[in-house]
Amino acid sequence: MLTRWSDIDRLLGWADTGRTISSLEQLRRQMERWFDAADTTSNGQWFTGWPRTSLYDGGAELIVTAEVPGMTHDELDVTVHQDVLTIKGERKVETPEGYVVHRRERAPYQFARSLSLPYKVDPEKTMAKVVNGVLTVTLTKVPEVQPKQITIKAE
Repeated sequence: MLTRWSDIDRLLGWADTGRTISSLEQLRRQMERWFDAADTTSNGQWFTGWPRTSLYDGGAELIVTAEVPGMTHDELDVTVHQDVLTIKGERKVETPEGYVVHRRERAPYQFARSLSLPYKVDPEKTMAKVVNGVLTVTLTKVPEVQPKQITIKAE
């Protein structure tokens, strides 16, 4: 059985479908604005959920990748203290000498993000590099938490 929109309107007591769809579209746009607003604060700085990160366990080491588009190694600071990795960054936007700003969409910002690591790591063997806007931090696990191969004896 096919049901027409006009039948649904009549069954639900809606005056007309056009007004209902318009209201749903307004709700969708408002929700989209809320999600966009959730990404940044009013002054353009990112919430603590940025940069977006991934944590991989490679057996003897942990790999953390973080998206830091447009940032260089000079603008980033990576520290390890006990089992917490902290990534900090600051981008400054400076107007070239002799120029006037007519439009600025790339605002200066700073961030700090700390991740609790699942294992103890050796800070002396930690390495970090940034390539094409992706920061990769390689953290070597301390020997006592690294996986060990157990030899099986046959009897």
